[in-house]
Amino acid sequence: MTTFADLGIDQDIIEALASKGIVDAFPIQEQTIPLGLPGQDIIGQAKTGTGKTFGFGIPVVQRLGLNPEPGVKALIVVPTRELAVQVYEDMDLLTSNRSTSVVAIYGGKAYEGQIDQLKAGAQIVVGTPGRLIDLAGQRLLDLSNATQVVLDEADKMLDLGFLADIEKIFQKVPAKRHTQLFSATMPGPIVALARRFMNNPIHIRATDPDEGLTQANIKHLVYRAHSMDKDEVIARILQAEGRGKTVVFTRTKRAAQRLHDELADRGFNVGAVHGDMGQEQRERSMAAFKAGKRDVLIATDVAARGIDVDDVTHVINHTIPDEDKTYLHRAGRTGRAGKTGIAVTFVDWEDLHKWALINRALEFGQPEPVETYSSSPHLYSDLNIPAGTKGRLTTAPKADAAKAQRPPRVEHAADVAEQGTDEGGTRRRRRRRGGADKVGSTFAEGASESTPGDGRSSAPAVARDAGGSGAHDGAGREHHDGKPAPARRRRRRRGGTGAGAPTGA
Repeated sequence: MTTFADLGIDQDIIEALASKGIVDAFPIQEQTIPLGLPGQDIIGQAKTGTGKTFGFGIPVVQRLGLNPEPGVKALIVVPTRELAVQVYEDMDLLTSNRSTSVVAIYGGKAYEGQIDQLKAGAQIVVGTPGRLIDLAGQRLLDLSNATQVVLDEADKMLDLGFLADIEKIFQKVPAKRHTQLFSATMPGPIVALARRFMNNPIHIRATDPDEGLTQANIKHLVYRAHSMDKDEVIARILQAEGRGKTVVFTRTKRAAQRLHDELADRGFNVGAVHGDMGQEQRERSMAAFKAGKRDVLIATDVAARGIDVDDVTHVINHTIPDEDKTYLHRAGRTGRAGKTGIAVTFVDWEDLHKWALINRALEFGQPEPVETYSSSPHLYSDLNIPAGTKGRLTTAPKADAAKAQRPPRVEHAADVAEQGTDEGGTRRRRRRRGGADKVGSTFAEGASESTPGDGRSSAPAVARDAGGSGAHDGAGREHHDGKPAPARRRRRRRGGTGAGAPTGA
């Protein structure tokens, strides 16, 4: 195994890496660093999670020297905010024993802090195209001395429509520069970009051996699942033996938030990263996941490339991605740095054609996903889920359960009238001044609370009690035949006439 000390790297950088337990170089680093240190233009082709950041970052930092002059000397362009934060953290580590300063420039955060760091003389800028062009257009970002330029995840920039922005950025940097371009794939526009803006680049392809290793390290499970059962299946997978940090990908930000709320309600320690969250919220959620304060992260594809965590054991595709490249990027969150991982994908009935395309492109040899439910025995055996596991960690306390079984307590006289006089237990009666009966205090208060604002009284329960005496009818008058009148609901009108009284009254 090649160590960083074997690659001619400055001692302070080696010590900075060693402080985080990073000693041995990955294949892409082993191939790119010796070429990048003397200033050779490089096209590095390798998928995410293979150590590309140090592959281009170490040459950038070392070529700037121990004490570079203030002002932007190096520019690293990335497609997403999350990746900007990740690359910034790696570059900050590499420069921790030097006076070199790094600043992250991206949208979703206030300009002031970023501008202050630029004015303070930051030498390395990591940023997204939109904010970089914005600040450069305001003459707050001077790229005329940026002789070190890196394009990271160039294929993603192409997918997001940043190609025109990249061309604008290249017009602002010096013609004589050291340029490195990294991409997981090499579509035609990326090759054309390299030809236009790079000087005799060497193409280093580290995907073949590395990709084979990654595929061997990842166990791919594909299930045909019912949409109404997915939450339960995921909740049981999250209780699998040996599960560490887990990333669940959804197609939409609304689905991400819904799943987050559902899993949190089931008792799981879950965070989320999606487009409806503010940038500060997304960064806090990502930081909590990396630090282990959250062990489940719900994310959309926009955030996928910023999730650079080595100890992710499971990736779950709540909905199948549209293409094989997206599938690889999602699955690539696990099985990183030579570790093993599990990728679980749910395929809806209407999305079977998408899996057929991905299966063919990646040569998985799994043409037909297995029909799977939360109770399916093979789900438990495939993922090492303990027998009898249910999809909820928290249970209602016994007191709450007993309370839920009790009949609701009647609070208002109107409710008693609806339920009948036998509901709600016995009632106390006391004589009022006019000889009328009055219901006990609780029901009297309830009646007054339910009295409408037009002066009508809700007293059907009282009327029924009075009618039950056999001496008076529902209006309080005596019958000559001695027979009790049927209980009738009375309602006082504005003129003072009861609705149930005879018209001759």
